[in-house]
Amino acid sequence: MKIVIIGGGFAGLNLAKELVNQPQIQVTLVDKNNYNFFPPLIYQVATAFLEPSSISYPFRKFFAGKKNLQFRLGELLSVSPAEKKITLSNGDLDYDYLVFATGAETSYFGMENVMKNAIPMKTLNDAIEMRNALLKNLEKAAICKDMRKRRKLLTIVVAGGGPTGVEVSGMFAEMRKNILLKEYPELDTSVSNVYLVDGGDALLAPMSKDSQKDTLEALTKLGVVVKLNSRVTDYVDDTVHFENGETIKTKNLIWAAGVTAKIFEGMPKESYGRGRRMATDVYNKVNAVDNIYAIGDTAILAGDTNFPDGHPQVAQVAIQQGLNLAKNFKAMVANKPLKPFAYKDKGSMAIIGKNKAVVDLPSPKWHFKGFFAWFIWLFVHLISLITYRNRLNTFWNWMVAYFAKDQSLRMIIRPEKRQQS
Repeated sequence: MKIVIIGGGFAGLNLAKELVNQPQIQVTLVDKNNYNFFPPLIYQVATAFLEPSSISYPFRKFFAGKKNLQFRLGELLSVSPAEKKITLSNGDLDYDYLVFATGAETSYFGMENVMKNAIPMKTLNDAIEMRNALLKNLEKAAICKDMRKRRKLLTIVVAGGGPTGVEVSGMFAEMRKNILLKEYPELDTSVSNVYLVDGGDALLAPMSKDSQKDTLEALTKLGVVVKLNSRVTDYVDDTVHFENGETIKTKNLIWAAGVTAKIFEGMPKESYGRGRRMATDVYNKVNAVDNIYAIGDTAILAGDTNFPDGHPQVAQVAIQQGLNLAKNFKAMVANKPLKPFAYKDKGSMAIIGKNKAVVDLPSPKWHFKGFFAWFIWLFVHLISLITYRNRLNTFWNWMVAYFAKDQSLRMIIRPEKRQQS
């Protein structure tokens, strides 16, 4: 059985890992990057509290010694379901079963200027670009004599009140308090604001009312200006425009406001559902095609009565779908019945700042905040990293940051642009 997996995130990698040492199954994982990374912590790379290598690991290193697993670096261009073939940026691949685990990409809701000028927060590349942009703006502010221009350079607007938006705005607020004035004495009299804006009426909308209330209070105490019911409509000439007519002048618009799935050439329209996600049955088989499956953020599964509108686009759904599909592939080989997917909600959490977090557990319905919730968040994210090396590096960096209230990773590192001869 030749299985090709497109995408090596939570869903794709867990599927591949579960199929290791299956002699009747050959797995090829395709990804446009040669590494897996841990999305929940990219904001800490973006704010220079973790190195990129702390949350990433090469696929080939991970697959070494696993005879039935192969890696292929490449980007998917098109699919030919009738021929059971895919075309990549560097060649073709045949398959018996194809699995889409391509995740989601940043959605700008059709706003061209936001797409061109805002800083996204979805990939490791985004995180490094964001770190460079913010550090360069700080250096510009340090020598800027015009107070209005300096304020624009120092003002940060984070769009999106989900976990990423909450976590990155809390981190910025703590950096302003503990780092900015210490390392940039030229800015000691400057005004620097951190705004967290969202079009809804609450932060962390999928979480409990208690978590929403505690998060708002904690961010406000940190000095973050939270603006709810404030939908961004444009970002032009260093000015963020809102639907209600308000504006904020800033050089730094961090976009964490939405995601959308990807459309692939060769897949019929009938295979797609809401949000461009691939519509699947309870076994994650994609509608209107044979031998093609979709898992994780790119899939919207029909048939789970507890989630009639589809599952949330979170890590646990992707992990559980990957593991369930792996069991079903094994069952196919053994001619055993397949198991429909049913999501087991293990709760949700968000970190706000040092010793500040919120955690909701579904059964029983418990809510935690403060230091205990912060400790749970750290523990869960630490053990979720892919290797012991990642865990040790991250743990060490966190300990340094906790006791020193700082890190020494604020370097502007960018590729040199050379002229072609």
